[in-house]
Amino acid sequence: MHGPALLFCPADRPDRYAKAAAAADTVILDLEDAVAPADKERAREALAASTLDPERVIVRLNPAGNPEHALDLLAVRETAYTTVMLAKAESAADIATTPGLRVLALCETARGVVNAAEIAGHPATAGLMWGAEDLIASMNGRSSRFADGRYRDVARTARATVLLAARAHGKDAIDAVHLDIADLEGLSAECEDAAASGFTATACIHPTQVATIRAAYASTDTEREWARAVLAEAEGQPGVFRFRGRMIDEPVLRQAREMLR
Repeated sequence: MHGPALLFCPADRPDRYAKAAAAADTVILDLEDAVAPADKERAREALAASTLDPERVIVRLNPAGNPEHALDLLAVRETAYTTVMLAKAESAADIATTPGLRVLALCETARGVVNAAEIAGHPATAGLMWGAEDLIASMNGRSSRFADGRYRDVARTARATVLLAARAHGKDAIDAVHLDIADLEGLSAECEDAAASGFTATACIHPTQVATIRAAYASTDTEREWARAVLAEAEGQPGVFRFRGRMIDEPVLRQAREMLR
């Protein structure tokens, strides 16, 4: 991934491919939920004919075990794309159904979240993403959020579980989409929390959300000034030291390096 903003694009809409790639850091060409069953084959044909930069494309596949999955893989292998997102991943065995490809595992069922660490540990897994709505649906729930927009505890638990599993194995962690397209304030708050917590990126469903995601993940001028200053001070310190009223040790210095990166 070349930045924090990943944008979903229906694979049956090749007229949107270039616009999506231009708008976001990485485009996710979606063969799963964004495409109606009757349009799946047309979507695969469009995908096979596409010529976007492979370094900035992820292809979302239908789940392992779904009859469409094998057909999706055949279409991907006709392209130069090497990274796929596996919908509803629930085990390391699911990851093994995509040999030779880098896999972003979408943990969006109760079983997938519970098995997140196993999934993250598979050598082909490049990262994990979680999904709130499919998760709740997998448990026969009614909604992932309260009326004020806050996630319910079960969704927050799933989010943290997937993040911890991904980062424990040194893999990327991608935060879920914010479905209320007009709520840029809510999106910004979620992305700021995601960046501060250790997520690598946030996925989105509309180009107007990209700028908000990028801004939330970027460190501020104040943060960068502090990071440069504390790293400079650390060069002359033998270990733990005090800087601007705060205790500084190696974990804090790693955070400073991340701000500058």
